[in-house]
Amino acid sequence: MRVNCVGAIIVDAERRLLLILRGHPPGEGLWSLPGGRVRPGESDAAALRRELLEETGLEVEVGPLAGRVDRPGTNGDIYDIRDYHATVLGGRLAPGDDAADARWCPPAELVRLSLTEGLLDTLEGWQALP
Repeated sequence: MRVNCVGAIIVDAERRLLLILRGHPPGEGLWSLPGGRVRPGESDAAALRRELLEETGLEVEVGPLAGRVDRPGTNGDIYDIRDYHATVLGGRLAPGDDAADARWCPPAELVRLSLTEGLLDTLEGWQALP
């Protein structure tokens, strides 16, 4: 089954990328972009705003689509993930919901983190890194 998902690429004024530490499968214990499933009848933008608030405590403005990837999910599902650029409007960074941790990551540190499979290559291919 294909599952519609969204993710956010957010870079702060210090050119750091927002990442969450996944607290549940798939990818539990790995760093990734914040985001999640799109509920039935929900737009991508509404889903992304909801997921960011739940996982990071941040309110965001959703920008243009950066790209789209398919990733294996649980129970044989395929996650159809659409990643959007986004900008923080308010809130305070604090992990919640499915996120075990949340942080701003300088680009040089990305290679030292345990990232979800293909994340770094995908972001580089989309020229979406700070």
